[in-house]
Amino acid sequence: MKTIHSRWIPTAWLKLVSGFLLSTLAMVSTAADNQLSTKEQAQGWQLLFNGKDMSQWRNFKKPGVNSKWVIAQDAMHLSAGGGGDLMTQKQYKNFELKLDWKIALAGNSGIFILADELGKHIYSHAVEVQILDNERHSDNKIDSHLSGSIYDIAASPKAAHKEAGQWNSVYIRINNDVLTVKQNGIKTVDILVGGKQWNDLVAKSKFKTWQGFAKAQKGHIGLQDHSDPVWFKNIKIRELN
Repeated sequence: MKTIHSRWIPTAWLKLVSGFLLSTLAMVSTAADNQLSTKEQAQGWQLLFNGKDMSQWRNFKKPGVNSKWVIAQDAMHLSAGGGGDLMTQKQYKNFELKLDWKIALAGNSGIFILADELGKHIYSHAVEVQILDNERHSDNKIDSHLSGSIYDIAASPKAAHKEAGQWNSVYIRINNDVLTVKQNGIKTVDILVGGKQWNDLVAKSKFKTWQGFAKAQKGHIGLQDHSDPVWFKNIKIRELN
């Protein structure tokens, strides 16, 4: 009995210590919603939403945020249509952006990059990463209109899609005009903006005659009001040299 007992104690103790260390490492490397992990802080990530206020955002061509944009479920939430498109206070050139989004049933929204205020709408010149209920919204007939796609330009694969009502993670990187997008860990786009492939795709899209489309070297991050309830959280950005 003593021999068995003396062998069992070290094994159990090692398992306990290992489990404690693993859980501690997980806590260090991950963060609660709308917070930066220790690793993200060291890498230079910054929050664009802290879960408490929307001070880093404003409406397109307006100084403040419409009251229909509220904080709910620890997220920036468009509670009803008429809230207007949002954009960051700051402009960004080369960057990485991470965020989580959730769309209501039959809903439509989008994430804009390189947005300016020179056109009539936020989408006049900006590139849009689509958000959509792929199953129920009527704008689901074209592959490049499904969630995770560069709207009307480059289609996302089906493996990147989730049903409406579920949280989705999006990663967007643009550096020296190379645009990479991932949705739910699946790469949806990797393309040189302004390159031949990009220009060929734009020439076949609704944007082919839109003056100034995707020409900005820097711009705002935007969140679309398409009149449908939508939620955004864990919005983080890292500027690249």
